[in-house]
Amino acid sequence: MPRSLWALMVGNFVIGTGVMAVPGTLNDISTSLQVSIPQAGLLITAGAILMGVGAPLFATLVAGWDRRRLLTLSLLWYALFMGISAFAPSYGWLLPLRVLAVIPPAIFTPQAAACVGLLVPDAQRGKAITFVFLGWSVASVLGMPLAAWIGGLFGWRWAFGLVAVLALLVAGWVWRAMPDGIRPAALSRQAWAQTLGSPPLMLAVGVTLLSAFGQFTLFAYFAPYHQQVLGLGAGALSLLFLWFGAFGLTGNVLLSRRIDRLGAPRAVLITLSGMALTLLLWPLGASALWLQALVLVPWALGCFSANSAQQARLVHMAPALAPATVALNTSALYGGQALGSALGGGLIAQGLMRQLHWFGLVLMLAAMALSWQAARVQKRSPSTAASPHTA
Repeated sequence: MPRSLWALMVGNFVIGTGVMAVPGTLNDISTSLQVSIPQAGLLITAGAILMGVGAPLFATLVAGWDRRRLLTLSLLWYALFMGISAFAPSYGWLLPLRVLAVIPPAIFTPQAAACVGLLVPDAQRGKAITFVFLGWSVASVLGMPLAAWIGGLFGWRWAFGLVAVLALLVAGWVWRAMPDGIRPAALSRQAWAQTLGSPPLMLAVGVTLLSAFGQFTLFAYFAPYHQQVLGLGAGALSLLFLWFGAFGLTGNVLLSRRIDRLGAPRAVLITLSGMALTLLLWPLGASALWLQALVLVPWALGCFSANSAQQARLVHMAPALAPATVALNTSALYGGQALGSALGGGLIAQGLMRQLHWFGLVLMLAAMALSWQAARVQKRSPSTAASPHTA
């Protein structure tokens, strides 16, 4: 892979670590700022709403920017506001600071994916995209467990500070590694209309929304769930996150090697099936940590690889519309996270902590059905990949 893709992959690692730092340190945030778990969960919901709305909006606003400068500046912004957030004196300060801090994820991840086609030959596009998104899987292996461990031992502020330092360092790497002049074609209103008016593309984006909705109904509250149900402390919780992340990374690596042979729609269905299986078997893990670890494996294998497959699916369906579809897919991902964390928080407030997985399972099955339908519609609409009008 070109060195620029390595920089983008590590950039996604930092972005992912920062996004998942809140779920990983939710217990400590709740305790130190003296707010309830559902209220602390609003940090996830508010951030996800901003990222969801911001991804397509920023895709339009920064369309003509040189990606070397855009991606570097987004990481510098991340470093600044993650650092300031670490010093927030109260929940009332942390909430708006968190919203400002997650502007870069709405920019970096979709714009990094959208420019991949200009960095590698067409034949390597699918593999390159899954490689860049490998950073999110690595964040689940190293970043989230590390944030949970640091949060448990030293407090969530130190976890936020670590992300700030990493973002500053990687901003320098992206600046050095990315070539000048990488500017994906700006999309006109007609191109956006073509994207939004395409049933296959919109159905595929809907799969991302539903799957993220289903996952985050439970995933956003992993830390308090395992603390209350299994009595896990910071050390055990970070090890469980590490276990989950290791299989998440494995799933993404396996997918990147086989996606071109499987085809993206089939790969998506396989990954969603794994997550649905875990949600179905979830009650079995409530009695012992080792059982919980085994039950988590199918979910972990499909968690991050599902989004990588979705990105590759959308780019393959309409290569010329990639800046729009990747932004919309990112928007759907974060929108699903916002819906899931809001639903999960509401259910916890009603004393339904142990029932979260059933709601997630229903949503995951709906995502699988929609994915199957999207593949059928795509077969009947081979014109999806027609070239758009660009500005």
